[in-house]
Amino acid sequence: MRLTYIILLLYSSLFYAQNPVQLDSLLLKGIEARAQKEYANSLELLTKVRSIAQENEDYKLQFLAINNIGANYYSMLDYGEALDNYLDAYKIAIKHLDENEEMTVLNNIAILYSKEGDYTKAEEYFLKAYNLAKTHEQLINIGLYAVNLGIVTNQQNKIEEAATYLAEADSILKDDPKLSILVQTALVENYYKKNNLKTAQQLALLVLPHLNSIALNEERLSILIILSNIYNDLNNNAKAVTYAKEALAIAANPENRISAFNQLSKVYSQNGLFSEAISAKDSIIALTESLNKLKNGRLYENNRVKFELANYRRELDLSAAERERERKTFYVLLAVSVLIILLTSWALYNSYIKNKQRRILHKQNKEFIELELQKKKSDNLLLEKQLKAKEAMAQLEREKLKNEIEARNRKLASKAMKISARNDLIKEVINNLTNQTEIARNDFVSKKIKDLKKLLKNDSEWESFLTHFEEVNHGLLTKLRNKHPQLTANDIRYLSYLYMDLNTKEIASLFNITNEASRKRKERIGAKIDLPEGKNLYAYITSL
Repeated sequence: MRLTYIILLLYSSLFYAQNPVQLDSLLLKGIEARAQKEYANSLELLTKVRSIAQENEDYKLQFLAINNIGANYYSMLDYGEALDNYLDAYKIAIKHLDENEEMTVLNNIAILYSKEGDYTKAEEYFLKAYNLAKTHEQLINIGLYAVNLGIVTNQQNKIEEAATYLAEADSILKDDPKLSILVQTALVENYYKKNNLKTAQQLALLVLPHLNSIALNEERLSILIILSNIYNDLNNNAKAVTYAKEALAIAANPENRISAFNQLSKVYSQNGLFSEAISAKDSIIALTESLNKLKNGRLYENNRVKFELANYRRELDLSAAERERERKTFYVLLAVSVLIILLTSWALYNSYIKNKQRRILHKQNKEFIELELQKKKSDNLLLEKQLKAKEAMAQLEREKLKNEIEARNRKLASKAMKISARNDLIKEVINNLTNQTEIARNDFVSKKIKDLKKLLKNDSEWESFLTHFEEVNHGLLTKLRNKHPQLTANDIRYLSYLYMDLNTKEIASLFNITNEASRKRKERIGAKIDLPEGKNLYAYITSL
């Protein structure tokens, strides 16, 4: 029993080394490191949390880790990598978590697209978050996403649509001063785009004093530039320049300073101040070069961090392999301990029976009984040996049969791949010949191209393939036809290729169809046979 206790202690040390509290602490450290711009350290911590959470099937922690990894790459201006991580987080949210996580990552994706200037995509993801908030009647979120939709539709010059969203947001958020000010800022731009200069001017001047905090610096910059445009349109050059300069004074980063200098250049140019306009343009050029250097520096930092992260993930994989070896060792020790306990119990029980029998039986029958026991024991051992020998022979036969089937299936798969490669080659030849105008005019070559196309559609090799497949995989196709009579010949053919573990692209080539058509055919077959939700089609046919 002491041995069992020791093994149980080993079990607890192996499988509970990373408890939820420790993972939460690692996650918070990773987020804090990102806030301090220690991106390499942050990504290392978050990647560890992601790996352990994935192993433990803790989807909430996994989501938070991936979403914050995306935020790291966003901060490092690597928008492509950020989008990949946000999309991974989105998949986890819709499959395993609730609407709050889904809305969070949808909003992140939309902001990313907006940052890259892809306002159509930004609108699409903001709209998904907005509709989700409406479905679950989350009023504040409805208002916030309506503001975002108003801003992004303003940027696409969908003025009336933007006005509708902003009116809805205003009705929801009007009682919250901090959120209401965001609506008013977006409305200023909407009025200006409608050419309602007077209303835009009045509202902008009303909103401007409430935008003094650092958190609202972007909104203040936007209002100042719009006021500059309004006064420029009203031919009030002095105020137009004043507001443009004020925008330049609060611009905190190169991108904002470029926007402010662009406004100054525009105002100077439209009022004939070409020297000042050229000076502003020179500043824009200098800032653009500075911004490009900053982005190149960030790109170098990104690549360095990715390299370090790749090494760290490799170390995690090695650590996981070590844990797997320890887990296997534990199972072996557990099995040995159970076996020892069983053998000890069995020996003690037999000893008790024998002692009892010796006390009961007469001395004269002692030798006879012992002989009988020995004989029975010998018979049992002989019988066990015979049974083990038979089981070993049966196992060898099964393994031999399995190896033969796998070898034949590999040959069939190889043949199928050769046909696939031939088909790809023929398609490439046909495409190359068809794209040549001179060849298209040649009747003889055109006839040969048609012959090649007919060869692609020739299914004569399928009959031979089907015969060999049925010989190798005894009764599989018959089982499929009996269990699912609604399957067509092409469905059976598709499932045969799938059974040989060919991928969608390879099957598409064998059928002479597109990859998308191949994927849709797989989905239709799953629907035909009423494949249970979450069940893999390959796993289903291999289990028949």
